[in-house]
Amino acid sequence: MTRHWLAAALLLMASGLSAPAHTEDYPARTITMIVPFAVGGPADITGRIVADVFSRHLGRSVIVENINGAGGTIGALRASRANPDGYTILFGHMSTNALAPAFYPDLKYDPQKDFEPVGLAAEYPELLVVRKDLPAKDLREFVAYAKANANKLNVGHAGVGSISYIGCLLLNAAIGIKPTLVPFTGTAPVLNAMLSGEIDYECDPVLGTLAQVQAGAVRALAIAARQRSPMLPDVPTSDEQGLGEFDVAVKYAVFAPAGTPKPVVDKLAAALNEGLDEPQVKKRLAELGADNIAPSRRGPKPLADLVKNEAARLIPILQAATSK
Repeated sequence: MTRHWLAAALLLMASGLSAPAHTEDYPARTITMIVPFAVGGPADITGRIVADVFSRHLGRSVIVENINGAGGTIGALRASRANPDGYTILFGHMSTNALAPAFYPDLKYDPQKDFEPVGLAAEYPELLVVRKDLPAKDLREFVAYAKANANKLNVGHAGVGSISYIGCLLLNAAIGIKPTLVPFTGTAPVLNAMLSGEIDYECDPVLGTLAQVQAGAVRALAIAARQRSPMLPDVPTSDEQGLGEFDVAVKYAVFAPAGTPKPVVDKLAAALNEGLDEPQVKKRLAELGADNIAPSRRGPKPLADLVKNEAARLIPILQAATSK
């Protein structure tokens, strides 16, 4: 009996010691990063830059899997249910990982409990863009026009809970209007609808409409930030134009399923941090209109705080904006 007991004890000790060895070897195979939005959109473009960062700094291939739908919550749900081993991660943003409960009361995951925060990756201020023949030359004129014509205005967005949906909800709430919200399958169809005159305005990151703004096909009236965008230096901020409440940026971040070992999360966070310091990565993100993420805002703890604070700050406003 003693011999059997000793063998069992040694087996238990060996199995207990094996877990740290596995995390030390991470990653030993290909990683899948779920981007819960359509191919070719801002999330996808930025996500592929981050996937390349992970691939180079972790020494393993990182496959991007686009799982679109329901404002990113379908892909986020898939990621939340993945094995917590670091081989499936999520490239989400504040909608999928902080604000989704404002739009989906029956959400099948808890944004704050079902994920381990890894780190903030990129931040894009939103841009108010209007059809080129809308009779408003700046934000102040737009506010006056919108208040006088709220029941006639059509606002395009890429689905409930999408960044374009949230951005214009916050704008409309700041103005005090509830125009018609018109859903599309992505931001590209929204832009096409604006070009054809079907919708009057949209809110989207600079990246989404930059080419059309520069070409004069649509007009940008305000950057929803405290500082102007280097990509559109002639477009004043919302704060400059007296509507500081319209202050919203798309914050893309990396998350892992809850229960992912801390050493794995730390490896992912370190790789992301190193990548964000690379000159070529900084240059590429800046070219897309992203703000630089300061070192003090990187890593799991700052991201956890950001998710908590954004949920507390914005969910009440969004719920009021969507109420009848």
